[in-house]
Amino acid sequence: SSNKHKILPKYKIQYTSINDSFHIINKMEPTTSNNEHGIPDPNIQTNINSYNVSTGGDSSDQQQVDPIKSITARLLALRGSPPGTQASISESEIKLLTSRVRPILLSQPMLLELEAPLKICGDVHGQYSDLLRLFEYGGFPPQANYLFLGDYVDRGKQSLEVICLLLCYKIQYPNNFFILRGNHEAAGINRIYGFYDECKRRYSIKLWKIFSDVFNCLPVSALVDEKILCMHGGLSPEMESLQQIADLARPCDVPDVGLMCDLLWSDPDTTVTGWGENDRGVSFVFGADVVCDFLEKHDLDLLVRAHQVVEDGYEFFAGRRLVTLFSAPNYCGEFDNAGGLISVDENLMCSFMILKPSTRSERFATRPSLPSLSSVASNSANLNEIASGMEMGMQQDENDSTVESNSSDSNSNSNSYNDNGNHSENEFVETKLSNKF
Repeated sequence: SSNKHKILPKYKIQYTSINDSFHIINKMEPTTSNNEHGIPDPNIQTNINSYNVSTGGDSSDQQQVDPIKSITARLLALRGSPPGTQASISESEIKLLTSRVRPILLSQPMLLELEAPLKICGDVHGQYSDLLRLFEYGGFPPQANYLFLGDYVDRGKQSLEVICLLLCYKIQYPNNFFILRGNHEAAGINRIYGFYDECKRRYSIKLWKIFSDVFNCLPVSALVDEKILCMHGGLSPEMESLQQIADLARPCDVPDVGLMCDLLWSDPDTTVTGWGENDRGVSFVFGADVVCDFLEKHDLDLLVRAHQVVEDGYEFFAGRRLVTLFSAPNYCGEFDNAGGLISVDENLMCSFMILKPSTRSERFATRPSLPSLSSVASNSANLNEIASGMEMGMQQDENDSTVESNSSDSNSNSNSYNDNGNHSENEFVETKLSNKF
């Protein structure tokens, strides 16, 4: 369509049914960086208009991006540094970053219409070292096109580095790099789960409020070549057409109920037929029948969502017509989950890159043990309570802290990695399905 945000390089799509083309790729080799900091080569062909989306000006507007390039370089310079090493960025520079990205986000629709090839990533949750590892293997922008599914902040210790790098790339490559909103990109949630405290400790409460305004401008869903629908959470009983997503107004906070809430909060459930109550206390759970009916009605082939920890970095549902993607390995330092990334090529062939986890013995041999997540609590509080600012006694999101395994629809290679105590944290594993999807 004429309003589609075309990703470069452009390909003429010759669609092959995804039911015949979904497979697991062979082991990926690391992408070779162009310099010691992994900064992309400026000679690589990119969209000549990418810098002008927010200003509508000519090539002289590229001068406005130069400070953003400087911030990017300092963020990428942390490659190889010990986890937790903070970037040297001033508060005024971050404010500049947020002011530049806001009009770009608002200039693009709430439902992004994208073209392959691109790579899709799930939750990152402040794990900046793992984000750099994902880029190292998937390719640093603009060498590869990306779609992130939300939950960039909270839980991990470097939410600021994560969100700042993603916003830098969004400014520099607005037609090649896309970020959706997750349920943690909401003031009522990240006020409680870490991002507010990080902003307050390192900079100011005012900066947290500025980020909250930017989060209110993020899109909530993306459609890849009219066949793959992506969002952070899941489906909604209120959604009759995709146009309803496109019609959602911005900027806005995440409401307690309704379509936007469900897109960011709902979950698939193997024990449910139709719709059911969500243990999170927010939104719904839906069964495989809902997924199949929705895809058939809208002539779609696949749903890609994030929002839940899954052991292998990805997990299928509804006969492999929905996949949950989680990109933060060793989530919160408490789990042995892998991190996943989906690569969609120009023919809509989908493949996985899996970032192996380290073992508990390896992690705790080199750093102090972390407080148990169970000390926070076991279940999520109601969204209304969270938004009202109840900081004490808040219960933790059960599904965010539970590795789901042995699902009837999880992929047949549930043992795609074996915990033998010899994992390298910087190695992608080779996995392969016995049958194509």
